[in-house]
Amino acid sequence: MNIKLFFMAIAMMIFCIAPACASYVDSFTTDADIKEALVMLKNAGADEVFANLEENSVKVIFYDLSLLSYDYRSHFAINSTDSFGNRYILINTRYKNASTEELACLIAHESFHKADAATLEEETLATEKEAYYWNLLKKTDKNYQASKLLYRLNSLVQLSNTSDEDNNLIQIKIINSAFYRQQLAIAH
Repeated sequence: MNIKLFFMAIAMMIFCIAPACASYVDSFTTDADIKEALVMLKNAGADEVFANLEENSVKVIFYDLSLLSYDYRSHFAINSTDSFGNRYILINTRYKNASTEELACLIAHESFHKADAATLEEETLATEKEAYYWNLLKKTDKNYQASKLLYRLNSLVQLSNTSDEDNNLIQIKIINSAFYRQQLAIAH
């Protein structure tokens, strides 16, 4: 095969795949920043995230979480349903200027919340996946804006990296959180 013809074929495939990916993520959001994060996840092979999003026909939007409850004002994101039973991932508008990589990690985390009421196991898995995708997606040569979200993601990766089979530090952090003890009805 002619080398020139080979590269032309590769270029055509790329031009055909990119629009298909873009239209695919359109089914989850209308926001350009969120679309970019979804495309990043798709390109990273995050099939499990998309399977979760598809399973519940989830829409992803930015939302001022303090409008739901004052207690949610500083949350990063939540998985919620509206009065019609439609499922949403609501990313706090405080993080509208977060990097694409950070937004992708929030989406990944929230996509693993499938039950109507979260369990310790589900929260642990979602948080582990958030750490996994941050470790996968963050760019070592990029200067990320200092924020609570960046601190959280870096802390989760550190906990994940120092955990072992018998000592899941992410789960221990969740169990020791007053919010999660109340939310998940964990006796302490």
